[in-house]
Amino acid sequence: MIEITSPPVDLRRPSRARAIPVFSGLGLFATLLLAGCQSPDSLVADADEEAYQILDERRAELFGDQGKFRLEPEKATLRQRILGGETLGETPVGLVELLGIASENSRTYQTERESLYLAALDLSLERWRMSWLVSAGGASDLSGTGNSNTSASASADLGLTHVLGSGARIVTSIGTSLLRFVSTGDGWTLSNDLSLTITQPLLRGAGRRVTLEPLTQAERSMVYQARSFERFRREYSVDVAGRLYSLLQTMDELDNQRRNYKNLVSLRQRNEAMAAAGRLSRIEADQAMQDELRSENQLIAQEALLESRTDNLMLFLGLPITASLPLDRSEFERLSGDDKLIISLDLDRAVDLALAQRLDFLTSLDQLEDTLRRELLAEDATRAGLDLQASLLAPSATDQALKYDWRTTGWSLGFSFDLPWDQIPERNALRSAQISVDARRRAVEAEADGIVVEVRNAVRQTRNAYQTWNLQAGAVVLAERRVESSDLNLENGKASTRDVLDAEEDLRQALNSRSAALVDYSLSRLGLYLDVEALRVDEDGIGLDPESLVKLGAGQEADVEVVEQPEGGSDPVLDDSEAPAEQAFR
Repeated sequence: MIEITSPPVDLRRPSRARAIPVFSGLGLFATLLLAGCQSPDSLVADADEEAYQILDERRAELFGDQGKFRLEPEKATLRQRILGGETLGETPVGLVELLGIASENSRTYQTERESLYLAALDLSLERWRMSWLVSAGGASDLSGTGNSNTSASASADLGLTHVLGSGARIVTSIGTSLLRFVSTGDGWTLSNDLSLTITQPLLRGAGRRVTLEPLTQAERSMVYQARSFERFRREYSVDVAGRLYSLLQTMDELDNQRRNYKNLVSLRQRNEAMAAAGRLSRIEADQAMQDELRSENQLIAQEALLESRTDNLMLFLGLPITASLPLDRSEFERLSGDDKLIISLDLDRAVDLALAQRLDFLTSLDQLEDTLRRELLAEDATRAGLDLQASLLAPSATDQALKYDWRTTGWSLGFSFDLPWDQIPERNALRSAQISVDARRRAVEAEADGIVVEVRNAVRQTRNAYQTWNLQAGAVVLAERRVESSDLNLENGKASTRDVLDAEEDLRQALNSRSAALVDYSLSRLGLYLDVEALRVDEDGIGLDPESLVKLGAGQEADVEVVEQPEGGSDPVLDDSEAPAEQAFR
């Protein structure tokens, strides 16, 4: 802000001609003062507008249309509404809704969103530095001796600076000053200067490669952060799905335990009645009672486990721990273990696809290029400095602002140089850059090898999980047949109570194992497709990229969409139906 101190009022009125420069000077001061004053809210709004535009354009270029990015929700979050007294109601919450809740309320998700936004801010700053930079300032002064004023002055400067891709730096400024000698009674004197200076590096620091490096790195860092955020979204969606299915599995196991407890109560009541009638020994009645008590104890533990895992899900989602979130149990029922692609998946194709399109690995490759550029910049810093400089200085006629006499304009043209002596810092920086290149290259090689191992293990794990699910599904059929057979044999006196109790327990374990195997296989599939970067996420849920499926060898035969819109519902689920491939959440 410019502070102007007014001199004492001179009762001798200056002429109209002398007053004009005063008004011109004060007008310039007022213009600069008003132009430099913006409220914090308007500055924040400007920053958001530019950052959002950068993010929307970059994300659309990299991943297709993903909608508008916003740092903060446009309306109150679910957590805020719950804390405000809103109830969740009874509408079941499926995977898609849960993904939306997680992205809106999760603290981790918000941190990643902020990192992406800050990268856009950094890019906007570098773009600004490569544009025409405006500077404005001024000063005022009142001087005197003893109790009397001798002179008053004021000045203002408006400057423009621009750096060209060649490295040339252009600096131009217009300076205006007002001066009045109070002791003599003279009026205000106005003077104005126009200056222009161009400096062009010829050796060190010359060329677009060096000059535009900060902007180049900012652009690439923006891409890196966009990839990182997208990769995080995909990993996060798989994490949310895993937590949802694990919780639904716990609910399913609780249902199995309740069914087992109910059957054992019925068996105990039957045995006690038969023992009272003398048709069954007391030992068998007590066996049924013991297993009933054991089942009841397991039921209590299972209910406590469900409550604990529900609390953990609320914590993960960023919701109040006491919130009651009605989950859609049909999500678990829609899970399917069929996937033709998993059986026929070519391992080499999966590895090649991962190395070709894994977002984190693409960033590592690009960062290797960054280290190579930094090595070239370090080499450039060891060169001699040689600059060509040209300048002009044009003063205006007295009391005639912006009116210049070019015949009196001063100019200069010359060279400046800096010999490359005593370059210990530059030498060390160059050697350090060379070592960084080698280290980064080794890191990229190690990451590539790690991805190969990761994908191969993911394929093996998914195939094993598929086989396990098939085996457990068959085990349930056998266990159900055994329970039915043992009940009939017990009624006909061909089996003991222990046979029935063992069959019931084996059925409970088989049902639990089948549920666990189905969840494990479903999450293994998601993990495998995530490892090869075939997953896509949008507001509709989790899906597979059709192009990636073709590259994996799926063609038209693989019916393996991860998400579908079920008949009569609106929630995408993990299934094996034909559905739009690209789905995610914001």
